[in-house]
Amino acid sequence: MKKQMVQERFMKVLTSAAALITMGILLFLAGFILVRGIPYLKPSLFSLHYDSENVSLMPALLSTILMTLLSLVIAVPLGVFAAIYLSEYARKGSRAVSIIRVTAETLSGIPSILYGLFGMLFFVTQLHWGFSLLAGAFTVSIMILPLIMRTSEEALQAVPDLYREGSYGLGAGKLRTVFRIVLPSAIPGIFAGIILAIGRIVGETAALIYTAGTVAQIPSNPMMSARTLSVHMYALSSEGLHMNEGYATAVVLLVVVALINTLSARIAKRIGGTA
Repeated sequence: MKKQMVQERFMKVLTSAAALITMGILLFLAGFILVRGIPYLKPSLFSLHYDSENVSLMPALLSTILMTLLSLVIAVPLGVFAAIYLSEYARKGSRAVSIIRVTAETLSGIPSILYGLFGMLFFVTQLHWGFSLLAGAFTVSIMILPLIMRTSEEALQAVPDLYREGSYGLGAGKLRTVFRIVLPSAIPGIFAGIILAIGRIVGETAALIYTAGTVAQIPSNPMMSARTLSVHMYALSSEGLHMNEGYATAVVLLVVVALINTLSARIAKRIGGTA
């Protein structure tokens, strides 16, 4: 009994230490970015026009928002409906389902540079889209599709079977049960996957350099080249001439990600509470 208490205390101390170290690293990174970037935030950085004298981040910020929205419009319906099929309609334990799941997990681990090369060869070159917002959005959508599909499937499977049985007992059909009972109950888990996908879109650099390009302007249509915030930071740091503006861009990127995550979490909580 005493040995078990010692083991439990040791594991408690170990997990607490791991949590403190993780939080410490995150706070250090955030603090480093804020300290280095906040002093260089100035109104000229938020100008709508980019030139060699004023490396404004506003075009990149707007391009990031457009890239995120377009990518989610493409990937979320496909991922969620694929998850509904795998969870609710596919035969349990079938080989096809196992192959799809293994394939999705494999695609999640592929380096983003390979997605960028594929997007450049297929969307940019083969389909003649050129370096464009659309080519970048489709490439990033393929990247986040396995993540959305797997998290949505897990959220659907976490819904108790009693909900389904109760709906069937009241005379509801399969389709009505899935979309009126199961899917609303799984919304918080689905939103968690979407939040992770947004973080990957906003922080992606390698795939977008090969597909969306690095033109620092606000795209007026999906076939124009665009530069996201992460690509903007890479361009400034690689040039080595505007490192301070690069740190300021990092601060804006950090704030944007925090705002998006907070807003998404509140939406998911509100939808989950009213479901």
